This record gives sequence, C-alpha cells and structure tokens, in this order.
Amino acid sequence: MRIVVALGGNALQKRGEPMTAENQRINVQIAAKQLAKVAKEHELVMAHGNGPQVGLLGLQNDAYARHVDAKVTPYPLDVLGAETQGMIGYMIQQELGNELPAEKPIATILTQVEVDANDQAFKNPTKFVGPVYDQAESERLAKENGWVVKADGKYFRRVVPSPKPKRIFEIRPIKWLIEKGTIVIAVGGGGIPTMFDQSGKKLSGIAAVIDKDLASCLLAREVNAEYFLIATDVTAVFVDWGTPQARAIKMIHPDELSRMAFDAGSMGAKVDAACEFARLSGKRAVIGALEDIDKIIHGQAGTIVSTEKAGIEWY
Repeated sequence: MRIVVALGGNALQKRGEPMTAENQRINVQIAAKQLAKVAKEHELVMAHGNGPQVGLLGLQNDAYARHVDAKVTPYPLDVLGAETQGMIGYMIQQELGNELPAEKPIATILTQVEVDANDQAFKNPTKFVGPVYDQAESERLAKENGWVVKADGKYFRRVVPSPKPKRIFEIRPIKWLIEKGTIVIAVGGGGIPTMFDQSGKKLSGIAAVIDKDLASCLLAREVNAEYFLIATDVTAVFVDWGTPQARAIKMIHPDELSRMAFDAGSMGAKVDAACEFARLSGKRAVIGALEDIDKIIHGQAGTIVSTEKAGIEWY
C-alpha cells in the first residue's frame, strides 16, 4: 500500500523547546522509529512542516543585520524554504536510515510548487513569518523592505500570502524514485513557492508560504496514494475541543466534516486537506497522532475521513 505521511511541525520541534539542532535531531529520531514501521510494510512518501526552522533562519538573518550595523537584504522566503528542505530532509534521511536496512534507498527532493498569481491570498496576506518586532521597528522594516506587517499579540510580525498549491514541478522524478522502491521526502514546508512571469516562460520564487497539509494532499493525489496520513500531536479530530463535552471522531464523511468549525491556524488546514483528498481521490485520509501510526493504518486510531459512507462514527 502506498502511504503519504505529512509530518506536523511538532514532530520536528516541540512547543516551547529551544530551537537547537540537538532537540530537532532527538525529535526526528522519535518520528523515524514510528515511520520505519510503515516503511517496512508499505511504500512510504513523506512531507513535513518547516515553520519553526524558517523562523529560526529569519532570526539569524536579523541578528546578522544588527551585528554588522548595516542594511542587509533579508534572505527571501523561497531561499529559506529551500534551505530548510535540505536541513530537515538530511536529518530524516539519516535517522530513518538508521532504523531500516542499509540497502533501503531514501531521498529528499528539493521541491518547487507553482501557485496562481490570481490567488485571492495575495490580496490579504495572513501567514506570520520571522521574528517579532515592536510597532516602530516593524513599520520601519515594512517601509524599507516592502513588507506587510500585522499585530501578533502585543508585538508585530511580517505576514505573507498563503496561496493554494497548483502544481509540483518535480512530480516526475518523485514518481520515478517511488517506482524504484525509494522512500521519498518531498514538498517540505509546503514546497518552495514559485510563479511564472507574464510570458509564462520564466519561473521564480515568491514571498509566500504554501500550507504544508494542502501541498501534501496534492502530493498524495499525484502519486496515487491509497492512504493520506496527517500526523499531528492529537489522537483524533475532536468536536468541542477543550471542554468537558469534547468528543473524538472515528470516521466521518468529508461533507459532514466541512460543516464543522475549526481553528484555521491549526486543525482547520488539516481538516481541509483531508476532506479534499477524500473527495478527489475516493481514498481515505486520516488525522491522528504519530505514535499511533500502527493503529491508524489498521483503522484503530485517528479520524478517518472517507466518502465510503455518510454520517459520523464516534469513539
């Protein structure tokens, strides 16, 4: 069975942890032990988040500018995205390889993803990226760099568009590698956001962040995955989360799930991706905890999103 697993950012960087290479390595080791169980029995394709890592690189760039006390053009988001794909892919390849037979091939594909210039997201940037600033500094940086900044709690941060993924440029080599038995790591962080110019001939990176779950959904559909697993830090999708009435969903039709309200910044994107995959592929999407991966594959854990039957089944 061909399974696409989308690793949430929490699988690589726990909330509240210092953003060190050592901590990230430890978290990847934990994830690799679970993913190896899948790879030993199934075809495994992986995607991952990169939010904390891009944020760290942004902080480093900011610190450098302050150190040299001169105007330094920040590294663009597409370049930061490419850097994190290589860094995270390297750690996953190595630690997953330590859990599997040496002859099992594993490859990270630097993945560019096309977005539409007419996507409505460009009219209202909403995705926070990079360091926090006070209001005066944020306004200065916005003016100097052409940024859009918005309040994030009591501080201010840069915001960029989050357009929908349209096309994965490296999908052919991804498929070739899968056909040769390779575990493929692709569309890291949602992919490097790219766009053609008006001539339709020149491709370039843009300042945007593609949602990792939607890009992973596109990847799962393109490689004809039989299972799309969104691994997060909760055991299932809950209604009335955080209240005494909280209930976990075992199986649900995407139409039913789409009518429910979830936080757009966390579970909402995962729900949207799972519903899209189930509707367009006719296959199962599952949202659940990485540590339950064995049970999830056997339908014993997580929330299954499927068009197989109407209604809701509860735990």
